[in-house]
Amino acid sequence: MSRRWIAWLLACSALSGCGVVAAPCRVASAGLKMVPVVGHVAAAPTDVCADVIDP
Repeated sequence: MSRRWIAWLLACSALSGCGVVAAPCRVASAGLKMVPVVGHVAAAPTDVCADVIDP
């Protein structure tokens, strides 16, 4: 295996369950919550995604 592949695997395992991995879900959730009336309902799946990744 190449060194890049090993480094990539180590980085992924180190970041699993980390807030960095959950950041895209949290950013999407924050953006959806800005939508009037339906924002909080539409953001519910992304909130669950972030909570599963980073409890």
